[in-house]
Amino acid sequence: MNIKKILISQPKPATEKSPYYDIAEKYGVELVFRQFFKVEGISSKEFRQQKISLPEYTAAVFTAKTAIDHFFEMCKELRVTIPETFKYFCTTEAIALYLQKYIVYRKRKIFFGKSGKVDDLLPFIQKHSQEKFIVPVNETHIDEATQALDKVNISYAKAVMFRTVSNDFGPDEAFDYDMLMFFSPNGIAALHKNFPEFQQGDIKVGTFGVNTTKAAKDAGLRVDFEAPRPEAPSMAAALELYLKEYTKKSKK
Repeated sequence: MNIKKILISQPKPATEKSPYYDIAEKYGVELVFRQFFKVEGISSKEFRQQKISLPEYTAAVFTAKTAIDHFFEMCKELRVTIPETFKYFCTTEAIALYLQKYIVYRKRKIFFGKSGKVDDLLPFIQKHSQEKFIVPVNETHIDEATQALDKVNISYAKAVMFRTVSNDFGPDEAFDYDMLMFFSPNGIAALHKNFPEFQQGDIKVGTFGVNTTKAAKDAGLRVDFEAPRPEAPSMAAALELYLKEYTKKSKK
């Protein structure tokens, strides 16, 4: 079977300089960027049921840009004004810089880590332990952030502000791919929600991350390649390596 059409379950790259486009041209494949799931904010009515009063909090811990979006959206819906004294603790610099979408960055107290782990932030958080912390999370989430805060006895509120839902395929939407690439367990779950009778057959599957690979195998899928690994730190690199070897075998 020739690999001609590949579904990448991520948003289309914002720039034409993405390595994916170079791969498409080099190997003559069609790339379709199509998420299997999407993130939706919960309603203000649902949020109020958590009995969390946003004006009471003086600091937030953000582990993703999505959390920032939905935090500020909820503040807007509830007409809560965030004071300039509010403090922001972000797991990476990229997440911290994303705050510029909503605030004047240089005028705020912003802290960020290097590894993407909440543990990096703990020294900063402990220095400001008198603050009232809020942690915006997905409805289904891994408790890494809250577990880290528990370790150092920091008082906080965990606030569900968004959820992940399946981005369903329409009845007229073709599903004629030779390869599927997944980046989270949610994508695997959404595949089987959309296509409960899915049979992999010759369709190749690539996965990013240990949890995604495990979810794929637990769902009965054959994983043909995965990332990150030393020779392929990114999914684009893993795809290129796979296509390179696949092309060699096809010519024999």
